[in-house]
Amino acid sequence: MSKAGTLGELKSLGYRRRSVKDEIRHNLIDKLKRGDALFPNVVGYDDTVIPQIVNSLLSRHNMILLGLRGQAKTRILRELVDLLDDEIPVLAGSEVNDDPFSPISAYGRNLINQMGDEAPVAWIGKDARYIEKLATPDVTIADIIGDVDPIKAARGGHLLSDELTIHYGLLPRANRGIFAINELPDLAGKIQVGLFNIMQEGDVQIKGYPVRLLLDVLIVFSANPEDYTARGKIITPLKDRIGSEILTHYPATLDLGIEITSQEAWTDRAKDDDAIAVNVPQVIREVVEQVAFLAREDKRIDKRSGVSQRLPISVLESAVSNAERRSLSNREPGASARISDIYAALPSITGKMELEYEGEQVGAERVARDLIRKACGEIFAERYNGIDFRQVLDYFNHGKALKLGDTLGNDQTLAELGRVKGLVDAARSGQLEDDNSATVIAACELILEGLHAQKKLARNEERGTASYSQAAPEGKSRKQVFDDWSGGQIN
Repeated sequence: MSKAGTLGELKSLGYRRRSVKDEIRHNLIDKLKRGDALFPNVVGYDDTVIPQIVNSLLSRHNMILLGLRGQAKTRILRELVDLLDDEIPVLAGSEVNDDPFSPISAYGRNLINQMGDEAPVAWIGKDARYIEKLATPDVTIADIIGDVDPIKAARGGHLLSDELTIHYGLLPRANRGIFAINELPDLAGKIQVGLFNIMQEGDVQIKGYPVRLLLDVLIVFSANPEDYTARGKIITPLKDRIGSEILTHYPATLDLGIEITSQEAWTDRAKDDDAIAVNVPQVIREVVEQVAFLAREDKRIDKRSGVSQRLPISVLESAVSNAERRSLSNREPGASARISDIYAALPSITGKMELEYEGEQVGAERVARDLIRKACGEIFAERYNGIDFRQVLDYFNHGKALKLGDTLGNDQTLAELGRVKGLVDAARSGQLEDDNSATVIAACELILEGLHAQKKLARNEERGTASYSQAAPEGKSRKQVFDDWSGGQIN
């Protein structure tokens, strides 16, 4: 349809108005018929959350997404914009996107009365029809609904009770679009009352003056589950007016978590002019994701707060940066992430965990190190199940140790690992994606960490150097073990 410039032209072109919920429903049906991806940037919800969202939109419901932090709630709300028409006509100059056929504001009605079919029409795109507000305790009814503007009244010679003196808030400005509120429980109770009144009855009071605004808007919210926040709650009458309550969740499987993290993490550094290519072996991605999975189950970490998907994303980015730093220091042409780089990413873990009392007693860094160790142990057990490591252990059982520096280049590190008989061959048996030296190094480190997690090796770390040695039997120190082996003749 060609763009009309006036109301009369819009009529002559046969334009038919429809509500925003009907518009979304119609476009959603078209996408479903074509088999289009509805939320292409959201992974892991195809069989759970997305079907519920589709049902809600087909039912023309306002909805709320309930879930812990880092579960893509805001991203989902923002991607609802794709279900809007590319452009819609509005009365030119209207603050509330007045429908040319049925204006809700005094300005729009006056314009039609004065100019009739010559009333000017403007066109707005879908992005301008999405308005989002982060709820905070200091949000006022004026921010959401509007307030009387004395300057408008003075300039126009209007009474303060005149509707033309209103400065509209965010919700009226979202008319004929989508209005989203994040963290709904943080919104003061009286503001929530203002919301459910306008959602159901369409009328509000601004400075004591009753105003009826029959808004055409899809209202969507996000929040942590009520029981999980001490900051506030969603008042019951508002909950009653929200058509659908949809629960989000963290990735159900390690593969889905890896896919999300790979999509979101900034690991492709080679696009920068001064950057070098960084390789991330699959075992590193698996360990990083396993850290997040274990953290969500750890009793020392507050489950009510949750462990955001931002944790593995940040850890992977930090691990890549450490690999990049090492490569630049050694003047190597490329970089590759290792298990030691995950330990270097501890600051990306400790800041994303809310600890319970038990966790606070040992400290966030200790908890994070334990998570990395356990994650390595689980990935090791999965990849190297049934592999005989007696040859590797024999090296350490004869009193030898292996030191791996955080700053050692690939050639030096591979040479050190090669001293442990059978280690490199065992690493290659773990279904590696390639035989690249950097991938082999990551796999060797995984084996060492896995044997440490199984208490078959001891591990010490000091100033960026990890040292592996024979594990002490139950009840014996490592010095006692060494004395037994050497006959007590070597101090």
